[in-house]
Amino acid sequence: MTAADPMLARRLDAVAAAHAAGMLTDHSATTIRAWLTEPRYADFASDLAAAIDAAKWKELDDAYWTVIPFGTGGRRGRMYPVGSNAINDRTIGESAQGLADYVRSVIPAGDTPSCAIAYDTRHRSEHFAKLCTEVLLAAGFKVFFLRGHRSTPELSFAVRFTQATCGIMVTASHNPPSDNAVKVYWAGGVQVLPPHDKGIIDRVMKVDEIRREPFAEGVTAGRVRFVEAEVDAAFVAAVLEQVAPGPREISILYSPLHGVGATAVVPVLRGAGFERVRLFGPHEQPDGDFPNVPGHVANPEVPAVLEAPIAEALAAGDDLVLASDPDCDRLGAATPLTRAAGSPWQTFTGNQLCALLCEQAIRGRRARGEARPGDYVVTTLVTSGLVRLVAEAHGLRVDDTQLVGFKWICAAIDRHGPEDFVFGTEESHGYLAGTHVRDKDAAVAALLMAEQTAALAAEQRTPHELLDELFCRFGCHQERQINIMLPGASGMERMKEIMATLRATPPAACGGLKVVRTRDQASLTTWTPGGAPEPFEGVKSDLVIFDLAGLPGAGGRTGGRFPPLSNAVAARPSGTEPKIKFYLFTAAEPCAAAELPAIKDSLQARLDRLEADLRSLVGV
Repeated sequence: MTAADPMLARRLDAVAAAHAAGMLTDHSATTIRAWLTEPRYADFASDLAAAIDAAKWKELDDAYWTVIPFGTGGRRGRMYPVGSNAINDRTIGESAQGLADYVRSVIPAGDTPSCAIAYDTRHRSEHFAKLCTEVLLAAGFKVFFLRGHRSTPELSFAVRFTQATCGIMVTASHNPPSDNAVKVYWAGGVQVLPPHDKGIIDRVMKVDEIRREPFAEGVTAGRVRFVEAEVDAAFVAAVLEQVAPGPREISILYSPLHGVGATAVVPVLRGAGFERVRLFGPHEQPDGDFPNVPGHVANPEVPAVLEAPIAEALAAGDDLVLASDPDCDRLGAATPLTRAAGSPWQTFTGNQLCALLCEQAIRGRRARGEARPGDYVVTTLVTSGLVRLVAEAHGLRVDDTQLVGFKWICAAIDRHGPEDFVFGTEESHGYLAGTHVRDKDAAVAALLMAEQTAALAAEQRTPHELLDELFCRFGCHQERQINIMLPGASGMERMKEIMATLRATPPAACGGLKVVRTRDQASLTTWTPGGAPEPFEGVKSDLVIFDLAGLPGAGGRTGGRFPPLSNAVAARPSGTEPKIKFYLFTAAEPCAAAELPAIKDSLQARLDRLEADLRSLVGV
């Protein structure tokens, strides 16, 4: 279309009128005009014209009000055929082009860069994977391509296995069916870290032309190599290096939640000797709509997702229910409370699994004869303090200073030394044992959970009973996460206002407990009420933690500036979704088993008070 095109002129007038009527933001109106008139957006002109002709101003404003950020791990968002704030061929193409341009700028001249690429079961995932391949081919890359649905941790493994320069995983993890994304990995299989993350972002934001070479031509020329067969076998074998000796006589019901998990969790469990493993039928088929999952959000962090599998397991007499998210990097689990016939079942929170799987990873390493004097565990600033107490009781070192995001845990593995690494974990159901990947891995987490459940079953106990024993020994720890969705331009501004308010006027108390210290990870300063801010070492992040009165030692801590989280509230905006997250922590002193039920009730009531005060404070 040209400026003299009457249809173009009419559409430009319609955009101007919608802008004047307040139906389009300034950025939306300006960017839509660019997409209508500039040659680089010509491939999207017809879809955009159709939306304008249909007066879909709300959809268009959502799609154009900003530029979807290429964050420190990639781009994630709602799919829409057009728009700078949506996942589509243009924004995915920009991501691949920016990555290609950056890699070319940092590798030695004359070297041939390479990239491993995989995709999950979401709508258009295969299409976007091939689109990324075509962009990389045009930039002179060799591509190691995994055909068929594969897990995110297998992509991380593939980058290491093929010694690729970088990697791309097409997945939106546990987001709704409307979403998709690309995750970008660097050599070594970890999601991109400084300085590469910033360098890639800069290149992505400057992309004008997206250059492509046909996928089929790349295959014919041998520059696209299909590697799924050899990588599948090597990945499973690498996970199975974490196998520990012990009983295997349990029945496991596993749900892949319509995702890729049957390619990873099932072969690992069966390879480890668990013969009684079956898939939960309603969730078995790969399907990007996640049709049989409550709310169509396939997130094992949500207890309702496991309700149907638990009902079947209870009826069938199973011992363990496992579920992984669509790209199989997060794991959820449930077991009976006791071994008594007809015992009720209960899901585990992410923090509870952090402690249980930490215990199992340490015991498994010792059972294999691999324990070393310098063994250590890594976790994040907003993961239960119980993890530190469990690890330290076994004599391990603990690094619990990492930012939210598993890539920071993986960076710490390489920094501290992989030979002494035992376990990495974060509260959002992410777990890793072994050094086969540099990402969280539901397959190895499923192995740990199955081994622990089987060992306890042989003693007529369950993981819930083991967890209670840990609570009695180290103090009962109870946590809660609150997710406040704030979509759109107004939501982003509201998130900024909330964080600014919390920093400018920290609460004097929350849930009836005094705030005894504020930690601002953005400025790397900490202060007590009435005291002057003091600097501390760390990595900057948009996170604020309020330590509350009570249990200042929380069972003791052998190192670090701050005690393990016991009574605290933390706030941070999500880096991947339009929401703000609040983390609530509370704990009690060690206790006798008879006292534990009342203590749990008391701590849950305290969490209720903390949540009520927090919501009142920020007005959500």
